[in-house]
Amino acid sequence: MRRTRPPAEDESIADFVRRKFGPELLERLVAPFVSGVYAGDPEQLSLRASFPTIHEYESQYGSVLRGAIKSRPAKGAPRAGLCSFRDGMETLPRAMAARLLSSLHFETSVTSVRHGKANGKPWFEIDIARRDRHETLAASAVIFATPTQVTSQILANLSESFAPIFSRIEYAPVAALSAWYRREQFQRLPDGFGFLVPRTEGLHALGTVFNSSLFPGHAPEGIVSITSFSGGATDPKFCELSEQEITETICGEVARVLKIKDQPVTTNLQRYARALPQYNLGHTQLVKSLEMLAGSMPGLFFTGNYLSGPSIGSCVEQAFHTADAARIYLASIGEAGVGAVAHA
Repeated sequence: MRRTRPPAEDESIADFVRRKFGPELLERLVAPFVSGVYAGDPEQLSLRASFPTIHEYESQYGSVLRGAIKSRPAKGAPRAGLCSFRDGMETLPRAMAARLLSSLHFETSVTSVRHGKANGKPWFEIDIARRDRHETLAASAVIFATPTQVTSQILANLSESFAPIFSRIEYAPVAALSAWYRREQFQRLPDGFGFLVPRTEGLHALGTVFNSSLFPGHAPEGIVSITSFSGGATDPKFCELSEQEITETICGEVARVLKIKDQPVTTNLQRYARALPQYNLGHTQLVKSLEMLAGSMPGLFFTGNYLSGPSIGSCVEQAFHTADAARIYLASIGEAGVGAVAHA
């Protein structure tokens, strides 16, 4: 395996793959994978921001394969796997709400935040609107877990420097179409995770997940459930079509791939205008700039999928790190309580 070194400047995923493995691997494997994970454009996504482990492998070992071999878990070590909830993803926020009890406020929005000092300690004042009433809360620390456009708006009075940073973090739109079919409509039942679609195939579908294959019991007996994704950074206008146009197009494409007979029993389309943040070239520096700016205001913390990892698992891990940082900060200024949390 030939040793190489990554360039000093930020490198796109596409440039990295062409440099290390050639254009065919990019077209047939990596680009579809990137569409499935980020709904992004490999020509624009930053390797070190989107897949930092791969960047680290080349930096440290001079080879992605060598790095993967040397970093593989010990024999018998537990491996990460897929999981879901029997009653759907809403199970997670419902469980969190149950634990928070009276600390969680519904129908409440944060309108602005101010920063100052009280008794020599950094202090925040948070203006909130709750059921037509306006209040001001005081806190030693504030954690923002809101999307970039919301966070930028709330922080406008705190510093004008936040808005230019947040505005540079782009989002890709995604249309998610769930479809249910009878088993006999398939020549061969879907088995495994699903499939991804190279852009060169000329389809609008980015990929399809075989829900009922992955998670038995998530579909009624005799029914096959699948979910297809479309749009993304490479095909954003597709998400603006009518519900009927999107449904007919995607169902037709998937039917040809999986050889499905007739129309689905039922479908459900969900469109997300800002589905996934794009870790485009320069993203790592944006995050560093945000951290430096927040560091100049002790007690201010951020967490969210626009920082380092869009998956739920990554967001949960990041949230724990942020909570620990806030806890350590509060202890350092002699505060035993927790700060206020800005939420959408």
